[in-house]
Amino acid sequence: MNLKQLSEQYFKIFSNKDIEVLSEMFSDEVSLRDWEIQASGKSAVVAANENIFSSVETINVEPTHIYCDNNTVIAELNITVNGEVELLVTDVIEFDDSGKITDIRAYKGN
Repeated sequence: MNLKQLSEQYFKIFSNKDIEVLSEMFSDEVSLRDWEIQASGKSAVVAANENIFSSVETINVEPTHIYCDNNTVIAELNITVNGEVELLVTDVIEFDDSGKITDIRAYKGN
């Protein structure tokens, strides 16, 4: 599976709030940073995602553009929360050679 397909799978799993499958996509050393959260290590990143999922009824991540370079994906996203709130977000996701996510940095746009 190429990086574009892996990232599309990640966004779909995230939108489904499937924490178990999401956890399988993370390396043990994964880190997450966005405008509100900073977490390092698989258990901390999983817990941060669980907090996001429990705070919303629905979340839908729709990539509008995906750029791949080596082991890095940059994705422009439209995120709809509870069917209303739309966020423009850019994710920078790094993968290891086995296709596991090692780093997620999310930047919120206007």
